[in-house]
Amino acid sequence: MDSVHSVQVIAVTSGKGGVGKSTVAVNLSLALAKRGRRVVLLDGDLGLANIGVLLGLTPKYTLADLIDGRCELSDVLLLGPGGMRIVPASSGNKSMANLSPAQHAGLIQAFSDMADSIDVLVIDTATGIGESVVNFAQASQEVLLVVCDDPASLADTYALIKLLSAGHGIHRFRVLVNMVHNSDEGHYLFTKLVNLVNRFLDVSLHYLGAIPYDEHVRSAGRMQRAVCEFFPRSKCAYAFNVTAQKVDAWPLPSNPRGHIEFFIDQLVSHSRR
Repeated sequence: MDSVHSVQVIAVTSGKGGVGKSTVAVNLSLALAKRGRRVVLLDGDLGLANIGVLLGLTPKYTLADLIDGRCELSDVLLLGPGGMRIVPASSGNKSMANLSPAQHAGLIQAFSDMADSIDVLVIDTATGIGESVVNFAQASQEVLLVVCDDPASLADTYALIKLLSAGHGIHRFRVLVNMVHNSDEGHYLFTKLVNLVNRFLDVSLHYLGAIPYDEHVRSAGRMQRAVCEFFPRSKCAYAFNVTAQKVDAWPLPSNPRGHIEFFIDQLVSHSRR
């Protein structure tokens, strides 16, 4: 029997807005694509569709059109920088929570058909502790928390970890500290989060690294481009490449959680509860 191709599914999330979560999702995806990985970036913020804004994309079709049967998955996929592909969301559309059995089956089949052409699926979730964030986190192998030097960021990240661990059985988290002024700041903020979490929760936090504050990010954003694409020699781009190298070394899942159809099945089943 043919083996099933495993896909690394990573949910990029944060406890609050303003920490650069979507910027991290875009540039980590691009850095992985530059390493030869076949990357699909799914815009999981079904209410705001951030990825399209960040990259200046105006999609003809979105995930909502696919769910409603108005197009095929190949029609939805957009070619992004570095060869990565993007599944755009639709602002204000919450149809994911109300799928019929036929829509459910069709969505699973659509993604399953392209599983062999994906190595990494990165999901840029919404911000906070909403239902869609929980759904995406539960359906992924890796939950990557983006935090920054802001008391509210640490507090809201703690609240998100508590929700996902106590209520939904997720006990391992990766942590990326964003917009630091030096590497020591990244380690310091991670240690603060670990100390806070360890006082009350039984979870495992793993430090992925830190992304430096860099004005090139703002400049790239104004041009609706990824900083790793437009300023590849910037210190920020270098940090994303180092981060991607670490992510690329994560072991591939060997159980059903590594199958793309399992991800979609889990996502939809959680959404329908």
